[in-house]
Amino acid sequence: MSVDTSARVHNFSAGPCILPKEVFEKSAQAVMDLDGSGLSILEISHRSKPFIAIMEKARALVKELLGAPDHYQVVFLGGGASMGFHLVPQNFMRTGGKGAYAHTGEWSKRAIAEAKLAGDAVVVASSEDKNFNYIPKGFTVPKEVDYFHFTSNNTIFGTQYKAFPTSPVPMVCDMSSDIFSRPVNVSDFAMIYAGAQKNMGPAGATMYLFDPGALGKTGRKLSPMMDLANHAAKESMYNTPPVFPVYVIMLTLEWLKGIGGIAEIQKRNAAKAELLYATIDRLPLFEGTTAREDRSEMNATFVLKDKNLEPAFDELWKEAGISGIRGHRSVGGYRASLYNALPLESVKALAEVMEEFAKRNG
Repeated sequence: MSVDTSARVHNFSAGPCILPKEVFEKSAQAVMDLDGSGLSILEISHRSKPFIAIMEKARALVKELLGAPDHYQVVFLGGGASMGFHLVPQNFMRTGGKGAYAHTGEWSKRAIAEAKLAGDAVVVASSEDKNFNYIPKGFTVPKEVDYFHFTSNNTIFGTQYKAFPTSPVPMVCDMSSDIFSRPVNVSDFAMIYAGAQKNMGPAGATMYLFDPGALGKTGRKLSPMMDLANHAAKESMYNTPPVFPVYVIMLTLEWLKGIGGIAEIQKRNAAKAELLYATIDRLPLFEGTTAREDRSEMNATFVLKDKNLEPAFDELWKEAGISGIRGHRSVGGYRASLYNALPLESVKALAEVMEEFAKRNG
């Protein structure tokens, strides 16, 4: 079966987002018939040999692509990264303990709120004073907390850690929106977690990559559903996993490995971001919204200096087959998400629209 994608648009959506064309095609085929089995990926048992092989391959590809130490474990769970906000303090905060957090936007705000339900959350760094348009630096993580949590990339505000912080305590990172986009020294982290719907697959699954030695130290009696060690022991099969999302994740990671892995995708992402930010900076009608040194390579946020021109600009980019660039209400303006599968050609199309608009309104 072949899927006609000739009418597809330039998709800059912040998530769920664009995936590789071949992943769409293979997953569409699997919905009808998984590898000639006569069964759909949507109906096979999660205990069947075909799906166990899919799960094992997806987990292995996570570790291979990120260069994770052999003893680290991978589980795929439902609930999104928002469930991860709750799982972090449950699995890393001692009873009556504290977690340290860097506050860089909406998602860290929610993570902090979840931590406060379990114990105490200490904000050790924040960019709230400037509406989260920069990444705080030069802060110190106290030694008396149980862990330090931060968000590597902020989809709403378009900021990204260019260098990861260091911490004297176990470090946990929500990498939902830039996972697999650049190298990571996994051994620096007690846990990395990420919702699938940016660079991995469709919404409905979250990946947790963690050092099992960092768990089991909280003194809490956890529900089996909240216990990451339990899910690891059951190889993500304690309950029915999100079968289809895990399958698409496996396909996406196969694609990433096939094009050259993290090193290659980092080059591609840098080229896309460089082109778009150069266009924003060169054209007087437009202005970036974040500190230049903290600009995200995944989510470029910008505004028209004259908001009255927005309707005309909106009409032009829509005519060009561009989708998903309206900014979040917290920032306004525009947000172009440049996730792994977005081709450079789409960024060129947006840049051309911006150039044409500047000519007409210069």
